[in-house]
Amino acid sequence: MRLVVARCTVDYAGRLTAHLPLAPRLVMVKADGCVAIHADGGAYKPLNWMNAPNTVSESVDDDGHEVWTVRSPKGETLTITLHEVMTDTHHDLGVDPGLWKDGVEAHLQELLASNCDAIAPGLQLVRREYPTDIGPVDLLCRDADGRAVAIEIKRRGEIDGVEQLTRYLSFLERDPMLRPVRGVFVAQQIKPQARVLAGQREIDCVEVDYDALRGAESNELRLF
Repeated sequence: MRLVVARCTVDYAGRLTAHLPLAPRLVMVKADGCVAIHADGGAYKPLNWMNAPNTVSESVDDDGHEVWTVRSPKGETLTITLHEVMTDTHHDLGVDPGLWKDGVEAHLQELLASNCDAIAPGLQLVRREYPTDIGPVDLLCRDADGRAVAIEIKRRGEIDGVEQLTRYLSFLERDPMLRPVRGVFVAQQIKPQARVLAGQREIDCVEVDYDALRGAESNELRLF
């Protein structure tokens, strides 16, 4: 990971145009190609970002400022002009072990793995915790047409869960044995903002009833 604190301007061009005027910011470049620009506030959400896969090129403008141009396969560009670099550091974080889920979320994953029809009719489980370079996908399935389906499961469906699934999908799409890969975001409750973002990313949303799934599990275990 590369972390740069600098006075910079940022310009985005793609589905719309956006501009961040000159100010001190943190520019984060992750090993997977994600680029995010943060202010000193606003919790976890960046001011602007580009998800992997991206290409990043560096140049110098007529005023001698370093310019980073981030390009996505969809034709989007993020132009970061560094007017004054305060710090520039690199860190090798290695392979992340992934998020450890609490008991309810882990059990929900287990229930859905044994009852994929609760997500969509015809789904067949390939593997739980399917590995990628940035962590495991909760469930990898095949649908009735044989298409790969990556499923991320949360108790509460929020924007960060959609972003997490988006990153997994970008890695899975690189595997010719899997692509094209469809994404499904599953939770007991999905926030409206997460639904909007999922729709923009062509990710399906499914809400499930944890208690009903537990009841179905209990009925299957009965002898009488």
